[in-house]
Amino acid sequence: MKITKVTPIHAGQFLFVRIETDSGLHGVGEGGSWGQIEAAVAAVAKFATYLEGEDPFPIEHHWNVMHRFSYFQGHAINAAISAIDIALWDIKGKALGVPVYELLGGPIRDRARVYGHVYEKNIDALLAELKRKKDRGFTAVGHINPFLDEGEDQIYFKSHIGKMREAIDNVRRMREVAGDDMDLCIEIHRRLTPAEAVVFARGIEEFHPMFLEDPMRYEDADAMARIADKIHIPIATGERFSTIYEFQALFTRNAVEYARVDVCLCGGITGSRKVAAMAEAHNIMVVPHNPLSPVGLVACLQLDAAIPNFAIQEYSTGFEAGVMKSVDKHLGHDVVDDAPVPVDGFVTIPTRPGIGIDLVDDPAAIRPPLSKPVLMRMHADGSPVDQ
Repeated sequence: MKITKVTPIHAGQFLFVRIETDSGLHGVGEGGSWGQIEAAVAAVAKFATYLEGEDPFPIEHHWNVMHRFSYFQGHAINAAISAIDIALWDIKGKALGVPVYELLGGPIRDRARVYGHVYEKNIDALLAELKRKKDRGFTAVGHINPFLDEGEDQIYFKSHIGKMREAIDNVRRMREVAGDDMDLCIEIHRRLTPAEAVVFARGIEEFHPMFLEDPMRYEDADAMARIADKIHIPIATGERFSTIYEFQALFTRNAVEYARVDVCLCGGITGSRKVAAMAEAHNIMVVPHNPLSPVGLVACLQLDAAIPNFAIQEYSTGFEAGVMKSVDKHLGHDVVDDAPVPVDGFVTIPTRPGIGIDLVDDPAAIRPPLSKPVLMRMHADGSPVDQ
């Protein structure tokens, strides 16, 4: 079998890759650098010059060549590698007539617990959406931000005590609605300094969130470790990591308890299973990141099925066209042939050969390409705010 064509597909806010072979089999994958899709498309096109004419089966070999041929990497490049890698696993599973998890050692579970997204700009709307998610059977919610998802056009300023007390009280109100039969995966989205993160985390300990995600910007493993050393809530981070070595830096510093590996960014199924193995050796749980389409979701589910240290799976109910608004169906459900649906807070692992999903014939006709503008929220002093 030989690869005949590698095609990047920019549909809406998604980057897909379709790989065709001379056997008639094809595979699909998704790239996770949604803020830099144009650059990732160019990287896919470059890798196509290497892959076309090659045997699709030696995936580890291709993964190493794409990462190492120039030693230049980064989010756009590694998103392209990830999408290609997922599509190659899809082809291999289809060729052998098995779901990908069988190629990873076989399943340890047949269902995955999921959490839905809650995006809102004010606390009353957030609590109402939290209640709707609970009524739909979710046993956990994530991307639930006590600092709220206010618009990037809103100038920001709050005093330290006002910022802390308001957010801490918002978590109290979330817990009252959720009760004790629903977990809160608190998302900070890099918004705090290490000092603020410590104050905030200590203030919400009594409400027992499952984890505190991305309390600060992700680049500094030592500062993340400082936070972890001073608080009693587990930290979840890693969704923006594009290499396995960034996770290794966190693990060796005791800076994380939940590894948020993005299958569509950190090297595809090949890269994410390496992260999961390292995490297992450190007794760290894995919470795969997926703010993308059902293609990214089912790639995550193949990993979830095969690793013992899986905790919970992100199930994207919102972020349509980059807008922080909650919805009911999975993001991008209209560009695939079968999007897994939660039942009582769990989704069934797909058992079709390959990753378990396919794209519709022309995704870009359904969702014309979108490009994220270069835009940030501003502080009252004129500086940009991470949000």
